[in-house]
Amino acid sequence: MGAVTKGPQQDRSRVTRLRLLEAAVACLAEHGWSGSTVSLVATRAGVSRGAAQHHFPTREDLFTAAVAYVAEQRSAALREALGPARGLMGPARTRLVVRELVGLYTGPLFRAALHLWVAAADEEPLRAGVTDLEARVGRETHRMAVRLLGADERRPGVRETVQGLLDMARGLGLANLLTDDTARRERVVEHWAGLLDEVLRG
Repeated sequence: MGAVTKGPQQDRSRVTRLRLLEAAVACLAEHGWSGSTVSLVATRAGVSRGAAQHHFPTREDLFTAAVAYVAEQRSAALREALGPARGLMGPARTRLVVRELVGLYTGPLFRAALHLWVAAADEEPLRAGVTDLEARVGRETHRMAVRLLGADERRPGVRETVQGLLDMARGLGLANLLTDDTARRERVVEHWAGLLDEVLRG
């Protein structure tokens, strides 16, 4: 009988774990590290605090897992957002890649990641996980941007220009935390896309 019920039980456990991770990310994005407690996450996920602690015995366990979840979601969002660029060429492709990259850095996943960065500066249990995962996400983002832009990094200045694009996108994401920066961001994106296309095409 146990073998019959094991599958559904495991499915429910995975669903509960996923709900807790999604709730943890949402709480970080809305309330920051200091305002995100296990109780608040459990309530948002629709489970008891005991159920939350069954999956994640400590607050650090929960948010360290949330770090990995955010990294996975950001990578998946990046692949999905940049997929259409494969069918474009020239300035249209450059503009789409720049726009989508900036969009990822101004969305809720980046906001949650930023709160994790801030927390990791003061919370030793989080620091190693955040540092390692951010490095991984950064490398993947750079590789994908290079591939989709058709950038030849053997040419002088191309690698630095692509990295500058990612730094610029991250900076726009930071600016967006305090105010709605949409209008200015649109102008910056258009200008940067033109500059980047000139560098890429030589």
